[in-house]
Amino acid sequence: MKIKIDTPLVTVDWLKHHFNYENLIVLDCTIPKVTSKLKSTSDMQILGAVYFDIKNTFSDQNANFPNTVLNPKEFEKKAQELGINNDSIVVCYDNLGVYSSPRVWWNFKLMGFDNVAVLNGGFPKWKTKNYPTEPKQQHKLTKGNFVVKYSPTKIKYTDNVLSQLKDNHIIIADARSKGRFYSTEPEPRVDVKSGHIPNSKSFPYTSVLKEGVLKPKEELKLMFQKINPDYKEFIFTCGTGITASILALAAELSEFKKYAVYDGSWTEWGSSKNVPIEI
Repeated sequence: MKIKIDTPLVTVDWLKHHFNYENLIVLDCTIPKVTSKLKSTSDMQILGAVYFDIKNTFSDQNANFPNTVLNPKEFEKKAQELGINNDSIVVCYDNLGVYSSPRVWWNFKLMGFDNVAVLNGGFPKWKTKNYPTEPKQQHKLTKGNFVVKYSPTKIKYTDNVLSQLKDNHIIIADARSKGRFYSTEPEPRVDVKSGHIPNSKSFPYTSVLKEGVLKPKEELKLMFQKINPDYKEFIFTCGTGITASILALAAELSEFKKYAVYDGSWTEWGSSKNVPIEI
């Protein structure tokens, strides 16, 4: 039996219930957390999971900044190599609960694929239920027929952000910690300046999470309505586009449909010479 999904977030119980559906692909999207010394890797994975390598496969290796998205045709080719089909249902998870998996969810949304969701609570939540796991391994699936239908409104670049700094119809929300936003904490990358994009608002990604799980929808809606009561378009930024995608996921859950992620985020902005910075 094949299924479709109509929500960007699923529970571990939902995944276990649909575990044997033929078009289900579970992606392990784990990456290390740049701002923490905690190890985010594990020697175990969800049974049958396929590794989605954000850093080495699904980022542009020739780009100047980390985690730069692939061009659509390259993404299409790499996704097919993972065994993803146009009728696949893709569930993304990571080993920190909800951290890097929303970046992969957003990548697929950017590429025009909607049958994708994030596993709320990720691998830690899956383990608490004693659901099926296995030692880390590379599963090789049959090449898929996935086709990109690129959605450029979901991504912003430095020139876009620069041109919209004074646009009253845009809200730029920064997912970094308040300390990094207000320059009371150093940036984890030594060559990147401190501060924030002018007219942007601090919206730490940690505020939408509780113990590695996204907060309830109604609670998230209140948070987003407080920062954006007029439902203006959001541009989400962070360090390198990873945690900005957490805000994008939370916005989608909160029924804020007009949003984009600034792909270069603060690493690019704080490394650029001809852009304004506020402290």
